[in-house]
Amino acid sequence: MNANRLLAAIAGLIGLFYILTSSIFVVDQRNYAVVFSFGQIVRVIEQPGLQVKLPAPFENVRFFDRRILTIDTPEAERFITSEKKNLLVDSYVKWRIVDPRKFFVSFKGDERLAQDRLTQLVRSALNEEFTKRTVREIISDQREQVMQGIRKKVADDASDIGVEIVDVRLKRVDLLAEISDSVYRRMEAERKRVANELRSTGAAESDKIRANAERQRDTILAEAYREAQKIKGSGDATATALYADAFGRDPQFAQFYQSLQAYRSSFKDKKDVMVLEPNGEFFKFMHKKN
Repeated sequence: MNANRLLAAIAGLIGLFYILTSSIFVVDQRNYAVVFSFGQIVRVIEQPGLQVKLPAPFENVRFFDRRILTIDTPEAERFITSEKKNLLVDSYVKWRIVDPRKFFVSFKGDERLAQDRLTQLVRSALNEEFTKRTVREIISDQREQVMQGIRKKVADDASDIGVEIVDVRLKRVDLLAEISDSVYRRMEAERKRVANELRSTGAAESDKIRANAERQRDTILAEAYREAQKIKGSGDATATALYADAFGRDPQFAQFYQSLQAYRSSFKDKKDVMVLEPNGEFFKFMHKKN
């Protein structure tokens, strides 16, 4: 009897331990906890800490990762632009679960199925954005607009399945080998055309500036020459008046001064030869007078 009681007590303790262990669980801060009762969601627990539920099989709990997850495409995918050019695009998606109830209903809690669905959404959004744009717009001019359009479209679709799209990025966008050379040649020709236009515009502007500068120079020189002639004429008139006044006071000195000027002009060059009478009127001031 004592042995039976001991076994019964041990069995009771084991049962109590089982009930306690199956009723108490811990929610990590990195996870959501979803409590099920016979396959139906009873509640979603988001706060970390010690939690209590009914023992199995009355209630069960499943955990879902609440951290940011990454979908990185293993191989580049092909898309067609508005120019009918093929592009190889390598992208990645950052996402996380924000509504565990919707997420479970949509994918039965299977992250692999969720990743497949998000990959399809991203592929569809990329195709929609690329078919509206050229290679140049995708690579440089409108790259940020492309990314915003993709994020918005994917985020709108993902919200219905309990998922938030944190970011979508293009890691690499390449042309196929068979069309890369032709596209590069066309881009090079376009750049050369623009450069030639800029050179032509610059040359025309240079000629215009040079012609304007030369016109201003001629105008300044003409005005300076006119002013110089005016000043010179005024000076000559003043000098003539002074000479006339001085010569009027002493006519003999005037004759002597004019003769000296004539001598200076006549004997300027040593090679000049003059045939004159020594006693002539021209040399009268060179004769020695007693």
